[in-house]
Amino acid sequence: MLSVSELKAAYGASQVLFDIHLDIRDGEVVTLMGRNGMGKTTTVRCIMGLLGARGGSIEFEGVKTLGLTPERIARLGAGLVPEGRQIFSTLTVRENLVATAANRLKRDNPWTLERVYDLFPRLRERAGQVSGTLSGGEQQMLAVGRALMTNPRLLILDEATEGLAPVIRTEIWHCVERLKAEGQSILLIDKNLGVLKRLADRHYIVEKGRTVWVGTGADMDRDSEKVRGYVGL
Repeated sequence: MLSVSELKAAYGASQVLFDIHLDIRDGEVVTLMGRNGMGKTTTVRCIMGLLGARGGSIEFEGVKTLGLTPERIARLGAGLVPEGRQIFSTLTVRENLVATAANRLKRDNPWTLERVYDLFPRLRERAGQVSGTLSGGEQQMLAVGRALMTNPRLLILDEATEGLAPVIRTEIWHCVERLKAEGQSILLIDKNLGVLKRLADRHYIVEKGRTVWVGTGADMDRDSEKVRGYVGL
């Protein structure tokens, strides 16, 4: 579904990515991990077309996406839950969800308001509330729901549970488990090794703009000291 190879990117004269590679197959949950400032979000920005790459290749659903606009990449089926949530704070919860609703890929069981409300009952309770007044955890649920309303082939969660209370983190992880069970392909950025090891099919770790480690949960157990060093735990 997604193949990233030898990806290079920079902000002005400062090169940030030097050699990023990762692959996601249909129905897989894959993680991208590493310490802060190592290039995870920059990689996501390149995948989504929000930052132009300086080299390498990105192929999504058989289409080479370097140079394509974010709108075109989203229409191919990439849905982003961005770092910092970036909800439409002056719109209500319902308006946020309706604003992105689409089923361009003609899914048989598309995401609708009712399905999102079933996934996150709290959003149903807050449907008419201005989203800027929601708690951080509720805003994260809304950001996930908003991305799902685009009916993506690939859902990308950048810092899925950062800064959230433990009870909300648990709710987000339950949501990811349910999405995985339904066959949703997911790219996860987070630091919770225990949960990620259980949820994901494969893990990629980046260090100073390079992919430095790839493996399964079992591989992570065998290389636990090295992995913890890379992710700063």
